[in-house]
Parts: sequence; C-alpha cells; structure tokens
Amino acid sequence: MRKARFMLAAAVVAVTLTGGLFAASRNDQADAAVGALTWSDEFNGAAGSPVDGAKWKFDIGGGGFGNNELQYYTNSTNNVRQDGAGHLAITARKENPANYQCHYGTCQYTSGRILTADKFSQTYGRFEASIKIPKGQGIWPAFWMLGGNNWPSTGEIDIMENVGKEPNTVYGTVHGPGYSGAGGIGGNKVNGAPLGDAFHTYAVEWSPNLIKWFLDGQQYFSVDPSKINGNQWVYDHNFFMILNVAVGGYWPGNPDGSTSFPQTMLVDWVRVNAWNNDGGTTPPPSTSGNALKSNFSNRCIDIPNANATDGVRVQMWDCNGSGAQKWSFNSDGTLSALGKCFDPAGGALTNGTPIQIVSCNGNPVQRWTLSGAGDLVNISANKCVDIKDWNANNGAQLQLWDCGGTSNQKWTKA
Repeated sequence: MRKARFMLAAAVVAVTLTGGLFAASRNDQADAAVGALTWSDEFNGAAGSPVDGAKWKFDIGGGGFGNNELQYYTNSTNNVRQDGAGHLAITARKENPANYQCHYGTCQYTSGRILTADKFSQTYGRFEASIKIPKGQGIWPAFWMLGGNNWPSTGEIDIMENVGKEPNTVYGTVHGPGYSGAGGIGGNKVNGAPLGDAFHTYAVEWSPNLIKWFLDGQQYFSVDPSKINGNQWVYDHNFFMILNVAVGGYWPGNPDGSTSFPQTMLVDWVRVNAWNNDGGTTPPPSTSGNALKSNFSNRCIDIPNANATDGVRVQMWDCNGSGAQKWSFNSDGTLSALGKCFDPAGGALTNGTPIQIVSCNGNPVQRWTLSGAGDLVNISANKCVDIKDWNANNGAQLQLWDCGGTSNQKWTKA
C-alpha cells in the first residue's frame, strides 16, 4: 500500500536533546520546534518510474570516483527507479548491458548515484532519510552531502555510510581541508542486528559550529571546530544531498564469492527541515554579524559602552544596530564582537557563571552554537545563555544555566 504524503505531526512532545541543538521528539515525524519542512521526496511514483527530475539529477560514469570503485553509474531505471510501493530503489547489478568502460577496463557492475545539486541545497537544519540498506561484501551504500565541487575545500558531511563486511555498523563522518579521505573525522554506531534487515532512520542535525549524527533518533556522534585538530571548519554554507550504492573500492574491498546480485537500497523518504523557523533563508552567521535579541525582553546582547576590554561583562540593552551588538559565529566555533570573544568568566562551566568578553584564545569553552529552537548553547558545557534573575531591563546580566526552554533563554538573530 502506497504511503500518504508526509504531514507535520499535529501533536509532538518536545524534549531537549543532549547538546541543546534541537528541541524535538525523536521519531520519524518532524517537530515544529525545529524549522519548517523545506524539502522532501516521498517516492510515491508509479512502479518503474524515474525519480523526479525537478528534485534529482544523476552522476554518470565509471571513473572510480576517487575511491577505486568498480561500478558504472547510469541514469537507467534498471538502476534507479520508484517501486510503486512508496520507495526509491537504487540497485547495483553485476551486468554491463551497454559495454560501459570503467577506469579498470570493461565495467563489471552498474549502479546509481543521484544528487540534489543545482536543484536544492541548504545551510543548517535536519537532513534525514528512512533507508533499508543492501547487503554483501563489497557493497557500499551512502547518504551524504557535499558543499560544492571543490572537494575537500568545500566540505563533505556523510550522514550514513555502511560497508558490507560490517553489516551492523553505520558511520558518520566529515571531510574537509587537511582531514579528507581516510583522515576524515567521524564516529560510528553498532546496531544490534544487520542494518539491511529493516528500514532505519539516519539523520544529521546541523547548526552553527555543531553537527550531530543519529541512528533511529539516538545520537551517536557529534563534531564541532574543536575536534578537527586546528584545521578549517567549512560547514557554514549550502550543502546538497547524494544517495548512491557503490560496488568495491579501497574501503569496502571488492565483492567476492559470498556477494549476491542484484543488491538494492530502498529509500522510504528523504526530508529536510530548516535549522530554525525562518524557512532556511537566514544567511550563515559566520558571514555576517547579527544582533542576538532576547525573546523575553526584546533587548539585544550588548558590550557596555563598546568597551572591548578583557573581562567586561556583557549585558542586555535596547537594540541599536551598533558594532557592540553585532555578533558573528566564526569558523573556529567562537562568537565574537568588536574583536573579542563571548566567554564564560574564568572558564567555569557551572550554573551561574557570568558571561564576559575576552581575547579569543582557542579555549574550547569559547565555542557556541545557536540551536534551531533558539537556544544559545555553550558546546563544552551543554548549558544555555540565560538572562539572570529574569531581569527585563537595560543592564540585565547574562549567565550560563541548564537549558530549560524558558523565554529568558531564547534568542533570535536580528
């Protein structure tokens, strides 16, 4: 039975996830506490029909794609099609119906690789898909994103990768300048049963200076600028999505006598939500200074008298557009204005720690993210910036406090 089109849940219990990135329930329904749904494909086409050309394009060829892969990617419905039951089917086959030539000679396999480049891309948000992966030695399914065509300088975010020799393990990784290829930075989760036995939901939640990976709603890895060993953080611009099934390559190894063909990756749906409620249109914080306005007092975070001296405590003040209220999320994870960094006083990460400005010094306690739910979160402490004593007046002080979802902890860029 073909499934109905996706609808936002009418009633979803909101919980704060570890790290405060998104206030959201962890099921396969998006929560309005993240941003609005910005893109989706439910694959409800007729059996054997091609993918929606308004949403997807094809990579075609057999050049190995930098990984010594063995397949030739085609645009044939023999490899990429909708199955009539609400799924996308990407099928790897041990065949060569058109005498395709690969980097190693006549190709032995065909498969499919589709992407949203030139169709859809977005900065920040939740990117997720429900997928039943294929199985077998040498089979390499992936759901991932690229930040442009200048790899690795424009970055790569691997939402889901699996290699057939490890049927229970999902990998999530980032690749960028100085940490590409085998040097990518990532984590993995071992499932209790082979991932190819059932559909599973694979997701990343991405906000300024923070990316988190989830398997079936459970976080298993996160990365922020402090984890990339002094290299460049390149995750502050639009990325597009890719789905593919590779055959062979340096990482999975080649198929062997135990590998059966064809092998099909079924995708139930792919959905993207904005990182906040502006529809995904906010320019990256790292490229422009913005005021941070309190939802509680309607005032802005301010450096008193534009005094950029180390140790000056920030305050709340009437929004005035001055440089003392223009805060930039930088590629090293810091939040700065007037050349100084937002900082928990004394490096303390306990409830009640005042917020000050000091010289940017590379200390991980100076790294922050603005979540889709409007929380300004210290990544090291997993605590929120809070208006002390619920003071709605000019001069109110800021502090770190446990994230509670209250209005004195909610911020919007202005």
